[in-house]
Amino acid sequence: MSGRTGGPTPLPEPDPGPGQDPVTGQGPESLSPYRLFRREEWAQLRADTPLTLTIEDIERLQSLNDPISVEEVVAIYLPLSRLLSLYVAATQGLFKATQRFLMAERETKVPYIIGLAGSVAVGKSTTARVLKALLARWPNTPKVDLVTTDGFLLPNAELSRHGAMERKGFPESYDTAALLQFLHDIKAGHKRVTAPLYSHLVYDRVPGEERVVESPDILIVEGLNVLQPARLPRDGTAIPFVSDFFDFSIYLDGHEDDLHRWYVTRFMKLRQTAFRDPRSYFAKYAEVPEAEALKIADHLWTTINLPNLRENILPTRQRASLILAKGASHRIESVALRRL
Repeated sequence: MSGRTGGPTPLPEPDPGPGQDPVTGQGPESLSPYRLFRREEWAQLRADTPLTLTIEDIERLQSLNDPISVEEVVAIYLPLSRLLSLYVAATQGLFKATQRFLMAERETKVPYIIGLAGSVAVGKSTTARVLKALLARWPNTPKVDLVTTDGFLLPNAELSRHGAMERKGFPESYDTAALLQFLHDIKAGHKRVTAPLYSHLVYDRVPGEERVVESPDILIVEGLNVLQPARLPRDGTAIPFVSDFFDFSIYLDGHEDDLHRWYVTRFMKLRQTAFRDPRSYFAKYAEVPEAEALKIADHLWTTINLPNLRENILPTRQRASLILAKGASHRIESVALRRL
């Protein structure tokens, strides 16, 4: 036993009991929508895929308090890169076949969109950047872009007017209509699509600044709640949501206790770095005593990030095409791939 307590847990150990579903821990394993791989089994699926990143590349791509090694890239992300290359090629083949059927040979190619979800502090940013770098180094060098949903958070002024600053990151704190329009334009093949620019330093949108996405072959969309299903209103008219636009989706998983610890550790490190910038929204936390800072970090986790995880993020895990389950050291211990 690990001794960790409380709350939802990630995937069970990769050796479930007879008849046990490796994702839910219940029911017959043969009926699971996922195929579960131990780390070593998944690593073998790399085949002859070459490592195209240097140690310096990997160090540059990792986020604060989210260590990632060359071995992790080789064991986990190279096989994933190989899988995605096959999926993208198959999707492009289907697109060409549909063009021929419709006699629409001049129709614009549709970008392949990958969604990446998971809790605060689980390491989504590092995963997204590493995956982007690997995919961009395929033969023929596809154009790969990365967008986070942070830019579609409602401005702080608007959240404050509605008393919703402590709900930041919850589904209702996003400009969903703008996010849907952005993804619609990407899928429609528009050559130039813009998104609002977000600053983690000031913890808000940057007025008048935009993030430009121009004709990507592959787009990675990273965010907390990107796998939420569409809402079904009483009149039966479906309202689309972000996940409806994804061709493939990844959920980055971690035990609740580990996520809590990673969040607090990151908060304390930021007190010595970004929080010391006088422009930082969190500059007020840089000078408080360490014991008080620990209490603040615990409070932020317990009152905001943990409820969001339990209510909105974790329930979407089983909608993912692929689940990467992290252990206590940030090392991915198992991979669950949805059966086709």
